[in-house]
Amino acid sequence: MPIENERKFVLNERATELEAELGRRPGVARHLLRQAYLDAPGLRIRSLEGDGRTNHVFTYKRTIEGQVVEIETGLSAVDFARLWTQRKETLVKVRYSWTDGRYHWDVDFFKRDDGSTYFAMAEVEMPEEQTEPPPLPDFLARHLLLIAPALDPRFTSKRIADQAHATKLLADIRANGGVA
Repeated sequence: MPIENERKFVLNERATELEAELGRRPGVARHLLRQAYLDAPGLRIRSLEGDGRTNHVFTYKRTIEGQVVEIETGLSAVDFARLWTQRKETLVKVRYSWTDGRYHWDVDFFKRDDGSTYFAMAEVEMPEEQTEPPPLPDFLARHLLLIAPALDPRFTSKRIADQAHATKLLADIRANGGVA
């Protein structure tokens, strides 16, 4: 079973220089993601644009006994377009990704229609048996607002797609000094 073991870190969405810095870092890939959630729990589709090509992915994701099972498979552009007509929640984000030893890092900048960022979050994929996240790289730690509790549903991309939820969540984090 493919188990997803990740931890999330809420970053300062106002730190526009971070996105520019990530774009200049060697070994960091940049993708524009369009993502939609379908009408059944745990189903999503995603297009990833980067490196001069576009890939489409269908994902089934479910939490079972405290672990997240995630199954992904490629999807044709035609099938992606068909499924897009069945979407519920949608989001657009710019993702920066890299691998550092045993860890895979993603930093997502959730975008409004005008291209501005309304939420920023890093996540690290860890080996299945690891329970504590590694330290944030220094260039991310400067922008940290909160280490999200493991499996906290408030920090899923599906919830962050709701800009009102994301705005309230950030206000709560800031009001509580980094405690959500």
